[in-house]
Amino acid sequence: MLKYKVVEVNTVTEDALEEVLNEWTEAGWRFDTIQFAMRESSKRPAMAFVMFTREKKD
Repeated sequence: MLKYKVVEVNTVTEDALEEVLNEWTEAGWRFDTIQFAMRESSKRPAMAFVMFTREKKD
């Protein structure tokens, strides 16, 4: 059975995303996907949700 972790990133920069990815994968989570939330008035994402999974321990 999988366990999920969602991390909200409010400042969407290369450094911020890299930090989140490194932090959670080092903690044993496996990267799954990134979902970006866009603003209508900008081409840059307003925020991102980074999803991770790992096997649930019984």
